[in-house]
Amino acid sequence: MRIGNITLPAGAGLSPMAGVTDAAMRLLCAEMGAAWSVSEMLSAKGWVLANGRNKNAQELLLRLPGEGIAALQLFGREPDFIAEAARRLEHAGFDFIDLNFGCPAPKITGNGEGSALMREPKLLGEVVRAAVRAVNIPVTAKIRAGWDSSSINALEVAQICEDNGASAIAVHGRTREQHYSGTADWNIIAQVKRAVRVPVLGNGDVRCGRDALHMLEETGCDGVLVGRAAQGNPWIFRDIRAAMQGMPYQPPTPMERVEMMMRHFDLETQIHGEHRGMLEMRKHIAWYVHGLRGAAKFRDMIVALDSPQAIQQAITEFAQSQNDPAPSPSAEER
Repeated sequence: MRIGNITLPAGAGLSPMAGVTDAAMRLLCAEMGAAWSVSEMLSAKGWVLANGRNKNAQELLLRLPGEGIAALQLFGREPDFIAEAARRLEHAGFDFIDLNFGCPAPKITGNGEGSALMREPKLLGEVVRAAVRAVNIPVTAKIRAGWDSSSINALEVAQICEDNGASAIAVHGRTREQHYSGTADWNIIAQVKRAVRVPVLGNGDVRCGRDALHMLEETGCDGVLVGRAAQGNPWIFRDIRAAMQGMPYQPPTPMERVEMMMRHFDLETQIHGEHRGMLEMRKHIAWYVHGLRGAAKFRDMIVALDSPQAIQQAITEFAQSQNDPAPSPSAEER
């Protein structure tokens, strides 16, 4: 699949997630087979007005060797700010720019940004056109099915994105009203694919390799994006690649999961510093240990710890516990 002048390898892409898809997450997913990834979203207006001096934004722009192909995601509703931010960030090290018209968070939609722009198709098109004209790298768009069940307009919006120069369109098959609940409507993705000529990427309810194959077959989309299913599970990209190649997939062992968690922790502290890295990692730890023996108790303990050293020690002890024989069930459990 090609996005503009970029050829993407086989496999699925890592969908943008605020507070999740930083450089550490993108690197680990790339190592596990992600074909490309998209950064956390960056406010175009905020970046321009701060003249790039915001520390959090600078961390968001960090790239690590080995990440592979990655897009920088911008959000905003003012074409001039989108154009200026895109122009300034064109050489920040990302391969293309993705425009966010899908975020359902109230603090974003309350400002008329993110998925709120699905209600203003004309302005949305102007934002796309401004970004496309400002840079020489590809510009893509991420949209939803619509604002709510009474205003499903992904087809119209996708055509507007294409008409204004978008090189690809990612479609999340839920409305803004749904947030991440209910079921993604893959038929919306199929309709968009039939209506536009640029590549269409499907997003929503892909939790394993089999799901990815089903989405490709049912919608005809050109590629698949994985979001929440990659949280604590970067191996999903290996699973999807195996499914696409007709090969068996071996899930990670408990020890492999714990070792990946430790590596992720080290990367987060390198990127954000010890304290911030520790805070960022708490949610990732909860995702990594989901379903493992003693996970609930371990999660509760991690929240109470207040130093990276204590967390590293707890992870080491938890890893050792996974090698211990499982306790015999009590008489009541039997």
